[in-house]
Amino acid sequence: MKKRLIAAVIVLGVAVAAAFVWWQASKSSGLPDGIAMSNGRLEAERIEIATKLPGRVAEVLVAEGDWVEPGQLVARLDTDELEAKLHQAQASVLQAKQQKLQAEALLRQRRSELETAEANFARVNQLADDGFNSQAQLDAQRTVLETAQAAFAAAEAGIPLADATIAAATAAVEGVESLIDDASLTASRAGRVQYVLTHPGEVLAAGSSAVTLTDLSDMYMTIFLPTRDAGRLATGAEARIILDPIPDYIIPATVTFVASTAQFTPKSVETEAERDQLMFRVRLTIAPELLADYQDRARGGVPGVGYVLVDEGAAWPADLAIHLPQ
Repeated sequence: MKKRLIAAVIVLGVAVAAAFVWWQASKSSGLPDGIAMSNGRLEAERIEIATKLPGRVAEVLVAEGDWVEPGQLVARLDTDELEAKLHQAQASVLQAKQQKLQAEALLRQRRSELETAEANFARVNQLADDGFNSQAQLDAQRTVLETAQAAFAAAEAGIPLADATIAAATAAVEGVESLIDDASLTASRAGRVQYVLTHPGEVLAAGSSAVTLTDLSDMYMTIFLPTRDAGRLATGAEARIILDPIPDYIIPATVTFVASTAQFTPKSVETEAERDQLMFRVRLTIAPELLADYQDRARGGVPGVGYVLVDEGAAWPADLAIHLPQ
């Protein structure tokens, strides 16, 4: 009786082992040739909205979880000091313009004096030729003419100088206006607010992040494939993504990056088995237009499995046909 029991246990153990081997074989052979798979995690591009200049936070206009559009104001720094500098720069522009008006009036005056001096010199010169004026009178009038010419040249040079002063003052105004614009922090791309890192009243240093956005139009999964698969994989190849929380849905993707160098490299790579341990990083990117339809459901950091066509002639099996939420 005991022998029969031991034999039954042995037979049962062999049967279980055989079933396990069959299950493993069927699992590993579930993918047709030309398709590779690897675990990964869905990632979304993060955008840090940072300050260009230091300052005190005046207001924060978004909360975590809010959806923002490109150009939308998310936070603003206090600009009282900059506004004062702007008024000062604007006053400098007005002053420079008034100085140009004075320079133009002086130029008209010098032009009139020059014309008078030229006329007087012509008359004195004619009288000297006729013998009615002495050489001393002619030389004196020539001195008056040369003085008038020099005064006119100086007044004429004052116009470009006034223009340059106006240009410099205007540039100063534009510079302050640019700083005031930089005090308004706006979203560069559409996305969802992931973190609000500051609050009104806090002082931020230049380059400090105020808000972190998640760009849900740029989502991808990073997987790692061994040499035998990565060596045949081409950029632009079709891919599929299945996420753990929603395994019933098959998400289409595209291979947009295959690393040119291996990772997880053994200390020495001498045998074929060791070379097969080399892993290459691969990025599977979901099309932005597809993400636009599901931006309310998109989440970064979700784990899943990525499948790629490493053989262009391979076809997707029925259980990897695209299936998206309705």
